[in-house]
Amino acid sequence: QVRMVESGGGLVQAGGSLRLSCVRSGGTVDRWHGGWFRQVPGKGREFVAAINWRSDNTYYLDSVKGRFTISRDNAKNTVYLQMNRLEPEDTAVYYCGSKDWIRDFKIASGYDSWGQGTQVTVSS
Repeated sequence: QVRMVESGGGLVQAGGSLRLSCVRSGGTVDRWHGGWFRQVPGKGREFVAAINWRSDNTYYLDSVKGRFTISRDNAKNTVYLQMNRLEPEDTAVYYCGSKDWIRDFKIASGYDSWGQGTQVTVSS
């Protein structure tokens, strides 16, 4: 019943920036955790970043630390991913996931609601 809708993807040159948004609706729980994962053809869904409901804990894939920033606005039920200094290897479909309780924020199977994804393409 929970719906997640991602937006903000697009085509950018290496070194450019994008800001992804993910809006959650249809749920009755205010305290939900959010995460961003990405996937390329032929590979599994890869953890990118996660944030707990009160924003006092964040987690990042090593290769995006210092370049990506995850944040949220609980009044808008929205999680963001600010991506700076994008690299060609960041090219993927980015998905937003959520759940009311998560044991391990870096594992995709720990989330129970997902969006349809938004394409991010970074040219050389």
